[in-house]
Amino acid sequence: MPNLLVIAHAPLASALRQVAEHTFPDCAPTLTVLDVHPGMCADDVEAAARALMEKAGQPEWLVLTDVFGATPCNGALRLAGEQVQVLSGVSVPMLWRTLCYAGRNPLTELARRAVQGAVSGVTATPPLPPDE
Repeated sequence: MPNLLVIAHAPLASALRQVAEHTFPDCAPTLTVLDVHPGMCADDVEAAARALMEKAGQPEWLVLTDVFGATPCNGALRLAGEQVQVLSGVSVPMLWRTLCYAGRNPLTELARRAVQGAVSGVTATPPLPPDE
């Protein structure tokens, strides 16, 4: 079962952990978070994330970041590989979908479920008019 790491600008990662603990208290132990504070560079993020991952002792990780191209994501992308999948654009629906399926899916399927959660979590009410 892959572990989940959220890397985001402070205090978003910690706030998402609180949401996870509130909604899915049994799944929260598989969730690790890293708040990126002002002044941290991608090297700092990578080092801190590697330390957290090593401490957990789990080889497979799904890493969720907030903004593609920003420092949290840039540090996370250095971790990407066969056993580490990185997705950007973390949201509550993405996190919840991930936590719901974390114990039942291999890494690639879990990543697909996370993306599904993000996409289906965006709605407009009333629906937006079609593009012209």
